[in-house]
Amino acid sequence: MKEIPYVKESKDIFSTIKQLYPNLSKSHKLIADFMFSHYERVSEMSASKVAKGVEVSEATVVRFSIALGFEGYPEFRRALKNELNSKLTTIERINMTLRNEEKDKALQETVHNVLKADIENINSTFEEFDYENFKSCIDLILEARKVIIIGFRTTSLLTEHLGYYLNLILDNVKVVNYGVSDIYEDLIRLNEKDVVIAISFPRYAQKTYEAVEFLKDKGIKIIAISDNENAPINEFTEYRLIAKSNVYSFVDSLVAPLSLINALVISVGLRNIGKTKETFNALEEIWRDHYIYTGDEVEKEFMKGHEDDDE
Repeated sequence: MKEIPYVKESKDIFSTIKQLYPNLSKSHKLIADFMFSHYERVSEMSASKVAKGVEVSEATVVRFSIALGFEGYPEFRRALKNELNSKLTTIERINMTLRNEEKDKALQETVHNVLKADIENINSTFEEFDYENFKSCIDLILEARKVIIIGFRTTSLLTEHLGYYLNLILDNVKVVNYGVSDIYEDLIRLNEKDVVIAISFPRYAQKTYEAVEFLKDKGIKIIAISDNENAPINEFTEYRLIAKSNVYSFVDSLVAPLSLINALVISVGLRNIGKTKETFNALEEIWRDHYIYTGDEVEKEFMKGHEDDDE
């Protein structure tokens, strides 16, 4: 058998395996075949589970990872997960869902699988949550001159949600989106007294990465909200909030990220409780006077009736 070349930190694991495949041992070819058929599952499987699925030893799975240029199986699995998150196209996600035998039994299982996946994302987020880092992020937000929120494509849903609620309890929040002006026109005015909250989830938007890289060079404090420690934007900051967002299908899972963002907003509100109460008392009065919510007009007529009775 020919000697397998050492490939360190390959940017494309699938291409690397295809390149090395002719020279792989029989057992390593079995692992490679298994990975190509179940790549969405392998990124979540331990070495022992992969070994059981392929019917080889766990040591063989580890040696397969090393043959690809990784220090061991954990490093290989992290790299595979990152590659799936950043490169998996929408069509590939659709095919992944249709091909997976566990999810192809019946359409009625879709609801079960989607909800189960979201529950697992929240549980994983909770189990690995870094409370000290979370508190540091709250301090940065409350001490900042300006709080800028960035995130593009799918994550713009999260940036708008975070921006809307933070704006209710702080006076210095702005969401930066694509528009008539370039985003750098908003970012160039920031300095070391400001904080940027950058949100990035698979498939990671290149524009978010470029913006964070630009801000880091300016010395701006950055809070990154992403799905794992190895997400691209995390290389620019130590303030990292992780919310799991494992891909189920062609729809991105934003349940755990949204839950984390809600916790962030509530924590900021509680730390600034006086301002929060003042704001929401004023808003409730405005909402009631302008019939913003269903039932407000009934309550107002009821109160008016009681006032007439008193007279």
